[in-house]
Amino acid sequence: MTSFFYLHGWASSPQSNKAQLFKQQFEQLGLPLQLPDLNQPTFFHLTLTRQIQQVSALLPSTPVVLVGSSLGGLAALWIAEQQPQVQRVVLLAPALNFLENSVKVIGEAKYAQWCRAGEIEFYHYGEKRDLLLNYTFIQDMYHYDDLELQRPVPTLILHGRHDEVIPMASSQQFASTRPWITFKELDGDHGLLDVQDLLWEETLKFCFLNSPEIWVREQQN
Repeated sequence: MTSFFYLHGWASSPQSNKAQLFKQQFEQLGLPLQLPDLNQPTFFHLTLTRQIQQVSALLPSTPVVLVGSSLGGLAALWIAEQQPQVQRVVLLAPALNFLENSVKVIGEAKYAQWCRAGEIEFYHYGEKRDLLLNYTFIQDMYHYDDLELQRPVPTLILHGRHDEVIPMASSQQFASTRPWITFKELDGDHGLLDVQDLLWEETLKFCFLNSPEIWVREQQN
């Protein structure tokens, strides 16, 4: 039996609009969807390494499908690289080329302040308030190079052409050198809230959830 996991984005939570959309759609199919809270134990000490370890510890030895949004998408890629039971990955505006893109979004002055102070406040959309984040989050990111992601796991990337946080070009370039990745451009921004129905439709097709006979064969392989 395949297990499904949804990994939410940075400064978000399992209660986000997209997370709940996927949960409801999976429930309608009679399939459980696990939504780990990637803020635990604290947002202040968040790192990509911690997220990877947290989710990896939850994975069964049987086949797994990961759906990841933004930073959750980047975590999903690294988990799939390391965990052979991950058989398919769906990425929603994944946070590729993270360090370069984060400087542009945060701004060089605030980025430098973060480095000097060792911590800085960001608005947390799950908590709906400002929370401190330690600079170890950035230091940890230097251990991860997108070029090292080479395990040929069937992957679907859905990215909005109007993304103001992670440029769509980051996903396009990443997919262009990996033939096992299907890239689809959507008419949305980073949140992809205006194209939520398309997110589910594409996921449904990519994971064969709308084709019972293919789904059965997938379970048997």
